[in-house]
Amino acid sequence: MSSRVTPDNPTPESSAPASSETSSASAVDLADSRLYINRELSQLQFNIRVLDQALDESAPLLERLKFLLIFSRNMDEFFEIRVAGLKGQIALDHELIGPDGLTPRRVLAEISEIAHRQIERQYSILNERILPELVAHGIRIVRRNQWTHKQKLWVRRYFRDEVAPLVTPIGLDPTHPFPLLVNKSLNFIVRLEGVDAFGRDSGLAIVPAPRVLPRVIRMPESICEGGDNYALLSSMLHAHAEELFPGMRVLGCYQFRLTRNADLTLDPEDVEDLALALRGELYSRRFGDAVRLEVADNCPKDLIDYLLRQFGLNESELYEVNGPVNLARLFSIASDTSYPQLQYPSFTPVLPKVLRHIEDLFQVVRRQDVLLLHPYESFSPVVDLLRQAAKDPHVLAIKQTLYRTGANSEIVDALVDAARAGKEVTAVVELRARFDEESNLSLASRLQQAGAMVIYGVVGIKTHAKLMLIQRREGKRLARYAHMGTGNYHTGNARLYTDYSLLTSAPALCDDVHKLFSQLTGMGKVMQMKKLLHAPFTLKKGLLELIAGETAHATAGKPAQIILKVNALTEAKLIRALYKASIAGVSVELIVRGVCCLRPGVAGISENIRVRSIIGRFLEHSRVYWFANDGEPRLYLASADLMERNLDRRVETAFPIEGRKLQQRVRGTLELYLADNTSARLMQSDGQYLHPPLASGQVARNVQSQLLEKLCGSGDSGER
Repeated sequence: MSSRVTPDNPTPESSAPASSETSSASAVDLADSRLYINRELSQLQFNIRVLDQALDESAPLLERLKFLLIFSRNMDEFFEIRVAGLKGQIALDHELIGPDGLTPRRVLAEISEIAHRQIERQYSILNERILPELVAHGIRIVRRNQWTHKQKLWVRRYFRDEVAPLVTPIGLDPTHPFPLLVNKSLNFIVRLEGVDAFGRDSGLAIVPAPRVLPRVIRMPESICEGGDNYALLSSMLHAHAEELFPGMRVLGCYQFRLTRNADLTLDPEDVEDLALALRGELYSRRFGDAVRLEVADNCPKDLIDYLLRQFGLNESELYEVNGPVNLARLFSIASDTSYPQLQYPSFTPVLPKVLRHIEDLFQVVRRQDVLLLHPYESFSPVVDLLRQAAKDPHVLAIKQTLYRTGANSEIVDALVDAARAGKEVTAVVELRARFDEESNLSLASRLQQAGAMVIYGVVGIKTHAKLMLIQRREGKRLARYAHMGTGNYHTGNARLYTDYSLLTSAPALCDDVHKLFSQLTGMGKVMQMKKLLHAPFTLKKGLLELIAGETAHATAGKPAQIILKVNALTEAKLIRALYKASIAGVSVELIVRGVCCLRPGVAGISENIRVRSIIGRFLEHSRVYWFANDGEPRLYLASADLMERNLDRRVETAFPIEGRKLQQRVRGTLELYLADNTSARLMQSDGQYLHPPLASGQVARNVQSQLLEKLCGSGDSGER
């Protein structure tokens, strides 16, 4: 087999094994490595699809810039976590080989080849497409060689007043060794000529840019000729580096940035106090092992080699860039609300009719389940229900999981109010939500100070389920109300992510939620659930049984279909089960935004499986599992992606949607996703993702635009 990798092909080209003429699952080796795509390479391919959005001229210009910057953030995390993990396996001589059969060394080599090409493409898109178009709209990042005399004077004054007092230049000599630099910080290596006051002439210095200073500074209108004009902090430091070294001559000043391993490692056997241990790990994250070096592409080779030696990196881990080394800092420009015509049109999330002009949410939820699709439908009913519970004298207790929320969120405010009002408030706070650990430590402390009981879940197993349970005295009985969701309790994300929320008072579901909280806060054997599937106990088993059920229906000659909408699909047992279903004749539709390790369209094996990825204005985040079930559909909404970590090492929930009306609503939305032919990309058996071709006369359809129009009455119709 060939192992050549192309930018649009995240896995080695190969001929996946064909089945025998019997087309029976037992006639093929479903463990064959050629049937699986490498997880890291698939994630890299997702990042490339994000970058491709920067070239979509149907999107507003500042939104295209945002996609380019999101690519930068995604790549930062990719190196901090995924690349760092592979390097760690090699360093410890503990290389793990997944179902795809690729060794970590092979994967790193392929990552390097693809990432170098795509990062170079990113800067080309920025310099040749985005920045010139911004200039045409009066938005300029003014380079040093373009500064007018007035601008030079203003920059010099700004540098002397705002920048220089905060800069700490570090000359390199035996008493000043190379400094320990913070992860992803902006730094400069400076070549000097001359002897300083102490007789030192090492010729090199490091200048860390102060982290408290903005990287992009708007210049006053009085010194510019219209529009919005910006100077980069890096340009200011370049222009005035000599002022940091009085009497010395600066021969060169070059920006660079180091990416470090940012994964946290906590050994459950050694942890007595999770919060205390995590605070120590958060500090070490800033100074983990080096994994990538970015430098300005005009930096001389001898200085590059010097930096590589200091960080223990090789040339394959070096990225020479034509522009700022941290493009994510340009978000301040991309988010400027002064240019609404360059951004997506605003919209107002709606309330379902059943919730309009309602003061008592308990009364509504007592009568019927309420299903919300965010961001098209407002997240406010979830917050309002919690606020009402905090004030309601009949509410006795509130229990809630918090994964990504924010210490100062409305959700936390309501929980604090409830605790101060004397209600029994229990919060299961997941301290190890990646890159939100510090925020979660803060909110946990705030809740504890208000009198809430804060639980950190189970050491070694993250609590990722999205659950809220309210217990209320109603006459002689204790009534329960629950919220279950596919997304986090984060009001900001609820405007940017597509997710489902279910508000219910169904006794069986509420009882299951109560049991799950009891498992998290107390001790005991696994409790039997009536409705919920929950990881790490019954979710994977339940999914395998549901897939097997569709396989059996197809084998019996009955119509059979599976539709799964998730962020990622990597779990090998589920992939094999889906291959078996396809071989039996089940129609399998997979809507997988990000990583997908399954190969669709392989003759005799996965030819009945179609995989599509949709990237658009909103982050597709909802998880939906739909099974035809011989005319009696089974439908679950879930917090879990189909990954090993979600199904085996996390507390997750999948909750059923059983009413025919609500089922049909979710199914109708899934059909819009399957009909999308503008933002969707279809995965090929070789791992490539291609836009579906539009037939002559075929109407262009964009699911997010259609849902905006259908639910909010805004946005374009999707017919572009």
